[in-house]
Amino acid sequence: MSIPRPNLPADARLETLAVRDGLPASRWGENSEALYLTSCFVHPDAATAAARFANEEDAYIYSRFSNPNVTIMERRLAALEGTSGCIGTSSGMSAILLLVMGLLKSGDHVVCSQSVFGSTIKLLHGDMGKFGVESSFVSQTDVAQWRSAIRPNTKLLFVETPTNPLTEVCDIQALADIAHDAGALLVVDNCMCSPALQQPVKFGADIVIHSGTKFLDGQGRVVAGAICASEDLVEQKFVPLMRSCGMSLSPFNAWVVAKGLETLSVRVKAQSEAALQLARWLEAHPAVDRVYHPGLASHPQHALAMKQQSGIGGAVLAFNVRGAREQAFSVIDATRVCSIAANFGDVRSIITHPASTSHGRLSEAQRQAAGIVQGMIRLGVGLENLDDLKTDLARGLDALV
Repeated sequence: MSIPRPNLPADARLETLAVRDGLPASRWGENSEALYLTSCFVHPDAATAAARFANEEDAYIYSRFSNPNVTIMERRLAALEGTSGCIGTSSGMSAILLLVMGLLKSGDHVVCSQSVFGSTIKLLHGDMGKFGVESSFVSQTDVAQWRSAIRPNTKLLFVETPTNPLTEVCDIQALADIAHDAGALLVVDNCMCSPALQQPVKFGADIVIHSGTKFLDGQGRVVAGAICASEDLVEQKFVPLMRSCGMSLSPFNAWVVAKGLETLSVRVKAQSEAALQLARWLEAHPAVDRVYHPGLASHPQHALAMKQQSGIGGAVLAFNVRGAREQAFSVIDATRVCSIAANFGDVRSIITHPASTSHGRLSEAQRQAAGIVQGMIRLGVGLENLDDLKTDLARGLDALV
């Protein structure tokens, strides 16, 4: 859009881009982005308005599809993900809806990990199936299954890495090669890492999906989403559909996410270090059967995760208690510091029972296929004192022993 870009060095690094990229030249000299809370924009005359609506002149028209705050957020996130384009959306799921509506038609086929977010499975298998889009679900980590699932009409490969909540890690480069050999695109949901730890396009991914509600905001304030891709793909496939259908990111929410990006790297690295310490502590607890965190040497894809995630395991972990749903609920209910909620990526630690919340709409067979058992607990680690978090979890875990 018409906001001038800042004159940053070409070799500016991620932390600098997070703070400076997308920041427009100020009319009044302010050192932070203004809020553009307007539904529409004024034109100097009727002829100019006509030219702008005909895309003959670049300008803001209507906040359903163009607003300076959204542009700032999009530019900043694209810079962090290493893509030339980005489009903000009203939520992470609306980003996935915009993606599939923009790229797929009746008769097309998608290969998707069976371990992605439950709502993603519902959207692809149920809702898009009604419109003639077929989906096959395969093992997150078995490259051979991905290759075998390819059909002549396969258009997209969709994966979330690490997965929520089992933290399974796929080989992005291997899946990118399979997709490109088939003339398809690889889409990576990067919510669990964020660009602070992982940039999927560096390993061959074509499109990156985000729920800005998670680490990008970082304080649990707003709902937002985004698609990061090439500028051509964004402008040709997603912007026209956004203009017609309005999966719009509000200016205020875009402003909040843009501000969240400024501290993204600092937050995620600190939260990830705490998560690794908690994972090691949980592994040694007698009430815990298994811990899922890519930073652990016991994680099946530990080496791959360290390669793709800047040597950092991430700030989300899961663990299975000895027992089932009743025992998991007792551990969750015993906490006093953690929030019992269904988000992650917040500065406040959030504890969740995935089988009855984030993956509750799946059938038991689907949950079993994804490895979501009733005794599993997910923890999105925040910025509280580490010893306080251990004490909070120990209250319920020790009672089980």
